[in-house]
Amino acid sequence: MTIRPMTLPNDPHLFATLQALATVMERNACDNWWVIGSAAVALHGGDPGQMGDVDVIVSLQDFSELESHIPLADTREGAGAAFRSECFGCWSEPAIRVEFMAGFKLRVGDDWQPVQPRTREAITLDEHKIFVPERGELIAILHSFGRAKDLRRATTLMGV
Repeated sequence: MTIRPMTLPNDPHLFATLQALATVMERNACDNWWVIGSAAVALHGGDPGQMGDVDVIVSLQDFSELESHIPLADTREGAGAAFRSECFGCWSEPAIRVEFMAGFKLRVGDDWQPVQPRTREAITLDEHKIFVPERGELIAILHSFGRAKDLRRATTLMGV
């Protein structure tokens, strides 16, 4: 696992949210976890574009632990047909909403394929660590999502 200092995000709301996330995960997570999506792009130094939330992949066990310690709302009613999770919860206390997903899957044709990063890079944020897939794997994940916003984010990472 690579550990590197973080380029501080320009957005103070993202910085505060990541600090809150790191604190909660340090207290409650036993298994590996990853920030993906727009926040991970920002942590790698890319341009995330519009950031509506911070996406976090966790284990089923850690999801249960988080659910017993922080208020999580299941807001999947409006979720798209391309993604699903065995467990899903939104934590709205931080400045930017945090979405926890356990058993996260992507629809590929008629099948559902797990989205489970294999690489893990720790990015230091003050005294905390935030974990993301390594840049190449994050680019591949974003491409697999196939949405225009994810493809734009992947492109910004290729030039970093």
